[in-house]
Amino acid sequence: MRFLVFSTKTWPRAILGTSAKKLAQKQRHYFAPIKSWYFPGQWVSKHNISELDTMSVQNPEEEIDLYLPPAAVRGITQLNKELFQKNITLPALKVRKDLINKIMKPLKNVAIKRHGLKRVVEDSEDEMYRFLLLDPNTISCSESFGALESAILKKYNVDCQIHMYSFIMTYEHFKPEEILKAVLPAGQDVTTGFSRVGHIAHMNLRDHQLPYKHLIGQVIMDKNPGITSVVNKINIIDNTYRNFQMEILAGEDNMIAKVKENNITYEFDFTKVYWNPRLSTERGRIVDLLKAGDVVYDVFAGVGPFAIPAAKKNCKVMANDLNPESYKWLIHNCKMNKVDKKIQTFNLDGRDFIMGPVKVDLAKQAEAFSLKENRTSIHIIMNLPGLAIEFLDAFRQLLEEQGQIDALPTVHCYSFSKCDEPAKDIQRRAEHFLRTTLEGRCSIHLTILKNQRQNASGLMRFLPAMDQSDL
Repeated sequence: MRFLVFSTKTWPRAILGTSAKKLAQKQRHYFAPIKSWYFPGQWVSKHNISELDTMSVQNPEEEIDLYLPPAAVRGITQLNKELFQKNITLPALKVRKDLINKIMKPLKNVAIKRHGLKRVVEDSEDEMYRFLLLDPNTISCSESFGALESAILKKYNVDCQIHMYSFIMTYEHFKPEEILKAVLPAGQDVTTGFSRVGHIAHMNLRDHQLPYKHLIGQVIMDKNPGITSVVNKINIIDNTYRNFQMEILAGEDNMIAKVKENNITYEFDFTKVYWNPRLSTERGRIVDLLKAGDVVYDVFAGVGPFAIPAAKKNCKVMANDLNPESYKWLIHNCKMNKVDKKIQTFNLDGRDFIMGPVKVDLAKQAEAFSLKENRTSIHIIMNLPGLAIEFLDAFRQLLEEQGQIDALPTVHCYSFSKCDEPAKDIQRRAEHFLRTTLEGRCSIHLTILKNQRQNASGLMRFLPAMDQSDL
């Protein structure tokens, strides 16, 4: 047999993504105080604008972070959007409105880039002009423009004088990580990541974040269109059915999720079945290995993410899951995707499924294969990373009553590992349950999970067909 084993290893803490590094850097800009009334859309012209830069250097206590919410939000546990109002000023160019489109592209690197903030705003005092808002981290005075920008401004006779445009930032203008960083105690980790399952955002909050859990949930829902429920896992997956308890942090109490993955739609109760959206690529990769006419035995089928796509490719599929809820939604999804006539479904223990329906059907396939010239492949999928490898002992008896079989199955067996060498660890454990060596008979594909608190993931593939006598 050929075996494919999915193993895992944790991300090193030292590895940070680009976005994480950006969040860790405090980008600040210096402005001298300007006397003005802070109303949305008001601007203040300063003829000798270079003086602003000089004054701010001389007065470092005036340093401010434009995109840091007001200090008043620190420690709040109930979201109050009004507390996030903040008066800020941005540098701006005054440009004739007929020239805006001509200079926008050349000046895109110095224009403001902020969700919810318009780059071009009206001049309330002169309808023939517009203000182009600039990035304060790049432009502080007329001398800040580079050679390219200066040439464009000169070409279109645009005055380089910098105006200060003043307006009120609100809750809607801040990013979720900025909001939570300002609310949680200084120096504590901020969680804005989540797994999306249909309309549900699934979070794994840490202990120090729990006092702010409802605020965090509301922020996540506000800042992510289409999310109408935010939940937090409150225990680990340690039961037979691989589901977990969860609490609703924000939004509606509706856990019936509708998910579209690889052009196939699934429905299920997220509180009663296991679904990991991060495995979408891996599921698609395995399905891509299949071809029409192949035989697929899905031992831990869940709600059908392997079985249904396989049936769509005109494979013969037998799908099983022990969880009655998963079995119910598996049948539902087969009907919804119009493959219920192509899939046999079972509600059995995995070992009973292997030693029962799979063993019987495998004997039939062996007889049929002997009569075919263009032989198809047999795949056994075992996607239960926490336990699947322990079910490999069933294969020692699977073929004991059969004669020599030319086309042995390929077994896709998933597992976790916390070892520094996950491939070797998984191979060693697989050999233990199979009671035979797999040396030289496997290839390994590792996939790292992004959640640092979980194991990372990978795939071990056993390439050469094992001699039947090894089993």
